[in-house]
Amino acid sequence: MKKIGMIGGLSWVSTAEYYKRINEITRSKAGGVTSARIVLESVNRQEYVTAVIDRNDEVAACRQIAQSASMLQAAGADFIIIACNDVHRFVPVIQPMINIPFLHIAQVTAEAVKARGLKRVAILGVRKTMECDFYPKIFAQNGLDAIIPSEPQRKIIHDSIYEELVHNRFLDATRERYQSIIADLAARGADSVALACTEIPLLLSQEQSPLPAFSTTELHCQSAVAHALAGQSFSASVNESRQ
Repeated sequence: MKKIGMIGGLSWVSTAEYYKRINEITRSKAGGVTSARIVLESVNRQEYVTAVIDRNDEVAACRQIAQSASMLQAAGADFIIIACNDVHRFVPVIQPMINIPFLHIAQVTAEAVKARGLKRVAILGVRKTMECDFYPKIFAQNGLDAIIPSEPQRKIIHDSIYEELVHNRFLDATRERYQSIIADLAARGADSVALACTEIPLLLSQEQSPLPAFSTTELHCQSAVAHALAGQSFSASVNESRQ
């Protein structure tokens, strides 16, 4: 079994879900009381938020993630997953610094959407995820179109994540707002939705979504276990330009 390197702490809420699901999936696939080999590097979310939000310092934020990736490599990880969607914007910068690959959450999601025969995917996440180009680029490489919520909708989604979800607060009223936003995106032509913040699937299940919903957390965990157990190879870098 390969060792999974996990960058977590962004937030602890979804990191805990990752650890739980990876081990549940590993046990179901391997049998008995098998548990996953995981080495965790937990980022201090406050330091990250201070860099990204308070100082708007992308270089400092990227440096934090790069240091974590290097530590995972030194700890013997065979590949790395990041338990956070928006941090994947740094992967093209960090990948050349290390010798083990990232399992990219957007690529895993794109493959799952494509397998279902869907084409136009609405992206829900924090602002960096919705407004940066790493999801649209990877989706385009897989023949998919990305649909982005309107500015007022992006504000509702982003604020709810920062003010509620990462604090382990999941409110019915917020779930209803998400359902309304997804219904509007469907009217704009979306045929599916990527729950592209690792906390959103804890608020809104696939069954509660007006459109077919893809939990990036679940897809990432499933793929991580598949690679760990089967030793499948995958690209060491996503084919996109560095930012």
